[in-house]
Amino acid sequence: MFDRILNGTLPSHKVAEGELWYAFLDIFPRSRGHTLVIPKQSVRHISELSESMRNALFAGVVEVQEILSKHFETDDFTVCIHDGPLAGQEVPHVHVHIIPRQLGDGGSTLQAMWPNAPPMGGEVDHDSLHTLSMSLQGVES
Repeated sequence: MFDRILNGTLPSHKVAEGELWYAFLDIFPRSRGHTLVIPKQSVRHISELSESMRNALFAGVVEVQEILSKHFETDDFTVCIHDGPLAGQEVPHVHVHIIPRQLGDGGSTLQAMWPNAPPMGGEVDHDSLHTLSMSLQGVES
């Protein structure tokens, strides 16, 4: 679908564009101004982008935030990437959601995405976190 937007066979509502990225309004916005920034290279996962493409994509994210910030008079955004289908990615092309946030806009927090997870706060399990951290670094604890 995003390839069709890039080649002009599917309409989009452009917000901004760079040499390696394109930004347009989401057709099913969570909030007014909800924008998608996509690389012009069609890949499903961020890890498939070259370093220069990743850098360009995130430069595009910042540029779009600046545009939206001026228009919506906010410096606050929810910035979200669903990196693969198990993460909620519905279109198999890397895309960054940028959603301008306003007081009382009805949006919520990361915790709201996992309503059945234990509540935040309370005792921190440093032993478990340490074990996982060492394992991720390839170090036996």
